Amino acid sequence: MKNIVKIAALAAGMFIASESFAQSVGKKVGNTAKKVGNKSAELANKGASSIVDKKYAGKAGPNNETIYIDKNSQYYYINKKGKRIYLKESELRTKVD
Repeated sequence: MKNIVKIAALAAGMFIASESFAQSVGKKVGNTAKKVGNKSAELANKGASSIVDKKYAGKAGPNNETIYIDKNSQYYYINKKGKRIYLKESELRTKVD
């Protein structure tokens, strides 16, 4: 009888441990997938912007990002999530190489 109780306790402990391990692995996979998706979006948008829009050679964004000028003469840069962040001309900085 004591062996059955020990085996049941061991099985319950392993089940609980495997559940918590699976949740932590799932969270890491989700975070990695999100990072990969953001980087893919950033590279795709930068590639499309460099083909379609003009680059502003003498100016940069807040963190020295490349500035693009769209067809409506608006200034923007691509952030780390792949989104266009529009800026006013007064917000542009002199480019530092």
